[in-house]
Amino acid sequence: MWQLYQFPLCPFSRKVRLLLGEKNVGYELVRENPWARRDEFLHLNPAGQTPVMVQGQLSLVDSVAICEYFEETIDKAPMLGGSASARAEIRRLAAWFDQRMYAEVVAPLMHERMMKRVVQRASPDAKALREAMKQADAHLDYIDWLLDHRRWLGGPVLSLADLTAAAHISVADYLGGIDWRGHDQTRQWYSGLKSRPSFRPMLSERMEVIGPPEHYDKVDFWE
Repeated sequence: MWQLYQFPLCPFSRKVRLLLGEKNVGYELVRENPWARRDEFLHLNPAGQTPVMVQGQLSLVDSVAICEYFEETIDKAPMLGGSASARAEIRRLAAWFDQRMYAEVVAPLMHERMMKRVVQRASPDAKALREAMKQADAHLDYIDWLLDHRRWLGGPVLSLADLTAAAHISVADYLGGIDWRGHDQTRQWYSGLKSRPSFRPMLSERMEVIGPPEHYDKVDFWE
């Protein structure tokens, strides 16, 4: 069976888990704190980043490479489907959330509310938190706009774009960085994803010391 090295609030691991869940690929979770810099883990991935998937002598590193591997080897529930231009748009959006939303929203929230508390035993910077939440609102505005024009973020069907966005939003939401007011379309889209079997296991997991808002694991969280 595959082993997935990850920690509960790694958005890139969450993206992989959502894709594996949709494709019904079995795996075992292995807790890995990248900041610990374990020699055994660095041997698997010298970059020291999660996720890493291992089965026997095969190791897969980087969430994009992992998702592409299973997309190419598992026919069920394609997440990069359609024409070449449709696949390009899905990849564009997945990269947007992996790069822009992570850098502007998720990484600052993780640093201030997770790393400072769990690793550094320090207090968060209120200014940095406010800026991350401001950026989160802008990203939700963009998702609202996409959903004005499409059924799903990447087009007419569920795709890797949706899984990637939901993975990053779920971490930001866990850390209290999402203000859902004024984003009804995104809330409904996200509620639908939260109700999927691939998503439910993640909602029950907790990071030590840090608890999520009350609405976090509720599908109808705004009611």
